[in-house]
Amino acid sequence: MRMTSPVEISFTATEITGLSGREGRIAVLIGDSGKLPAGLPRSTREAAQRALDSAGWAAVKPGGALELAYPAGLQASALQLISLPRRATVAEARKAGAAIGAKLGKGETTVLADRHSLAAEVALGLALRAYDFDVYKTRKADEAETAEDGGEESGSEKRAHVTFMAAEPEALARKAELGAAIAEGVFFTRDLTNEPSNVLTTSDFADRLLAMQEIGIEVEVLDEPELAKLGMRALLGVGQGSESPSKVVVMRWNGGGEEAPLALVGKGVVFDTGGISIKPAAGMEEMTMDMGGAAVVAGVMRVLALRRAKANVVGLVGLVENMPDGKAQRPGDIVKSMKGDTIEIINTDAEGRLVLADVLWYAQERFKPSTVIDLATLTGAVLVALGYENAGIFTNDDALSDAVTKAARAEGEGVWRLPLAPAYDKIIDSRLADVKNSGGRYAGSITAAQFLQRFIKKEQSWMHIDIAGVALPPGGTTLSPKGASGWGVMTLDRLIRDRYEVK
Repeated sequence: MRMTSPVEISFTATEITGLSGREGRIAVLIGDSGKLPAGLPRSTREAAQRALDSAGWAAVKPGGALELAYPAGLQASALQLISLPRRATVAEARKAGAAIGAKLGKGETTVLADRHSLAAEVALGLALRAYDFDVYKTRKADEAETAEDGGEESGSEKRAHVTFMAAEPEALARKAELGAAIAEGVFFTRDLTNEPSNVLTTSDFADRLLAMQEIGIEVEVLDEPELAKLGMRALLGVGQGSESPSKVVVMRWNGGGEEAPLALVGKGVVFDTGGISIKPAAGMEEMTMDMGGAAVVAGVMRVLALRRAKANVVGLVGLVENMPDGKAQRPGDIVKSMKGDTIEIINTDAEGRLVLADVLWYAQERFKPSTVIDLATLTGAVLVALGYENAGIFTNDDALSDAVTKAARAEGEGVWRLPLAPAYDKIIDSRLADVKNSGGRYAGSITAAQFLQRFIKKEQSWMHIDIAGVALPPGGTTLSPKGASGWGVMTLDRLIRDRYEVK
């Protein structure tokens, strides 16, 4: 299984004397005083000081950077001056790391971190922003440049390496361990979301999750005969027009003793044509990301295993493909869910809630969780409401809402709570069945959440997170290049650390 690995970062004691001979790139964290590290070559210090005295540097905000190309006195091709006050915020420290990571390229980068208390956050920001999903580019840009210059193309891919120089490198390395686990989980989520659907079939997705048994996660795959036996007709109906078999994958991390688990449930529609209610052609290629909720659940489970979390968490993902075949589900069909409720299919493009309905019920029946949180790229309506800046959260638990909002704010991932109310249920009442799967345009993200709530047991703490706007934003963000963002992995890991770990 191919997986994008975070850039290799090592930590060593500060050694300014040998800096002049280091190749690649050099980044220096500049604090409030604006002082440069002692021991830099005189010509380097003069050039850097001139930059620090300039109007350009005065305009640089915390976390920002000013770059000198081919600096005097150094072998390095670039010297980055990074503004990071001693009392910078975590967000500013990660932004500083991202400024380094965005320019990383291949080869060596040296970061002079000195004694900065947020150097580990700089390392995390660097790793996250340096992500590059280039597996399908057969001719890398740097190889092409080498060939054009008459040089030889490399037979093996050259990887970047970063060295943090610090006063206490061992202590910094220990602080950075958590960030390394988080970066790997985020990369796993981004890779899954970026993969094309002819590669990431339901079977391939399941195989990638099965491979996480190697890091201590218990993984179980439920195939179509078992899903039929369980009564998951709502989920199976979505995938019945596809050659790719529907599956449910259960991942368990048991690090919290006898505590009831937190259940994370993800929508995993590996491609969504809309089915018989087919989507417009323009933009349909982005529906490779309609398994984004399942990808986030997988990424969180990976982080928990890598950092040996003292919590019980079960991750469940429903993997299907929604295709317009002769056997496909039709508008007007009525299916029975695992719960036993009947559902009238109004729109086959409102399929994610059908998948989640059965997996949510199964999670509650089998695992008796303390809390259930589901994630899904569920509705276009949430983009109309919140754009690409915030995920929509819906919950029956005010304390859970506060905890998730606090965790998201701490990790710099936007959320906004939207309402649930009995009045919205009237919109999805069906003439023929217990409920219909779509109530039309108005309040679309809310009625989708109301639908899901019908499959949540009384007194069960639950939250639905609609990530349709944040999973694949139209451009890059501070911590990610253009493409899948991995939104939610950091928020949920923070939530688990703050609320669900055994102390």
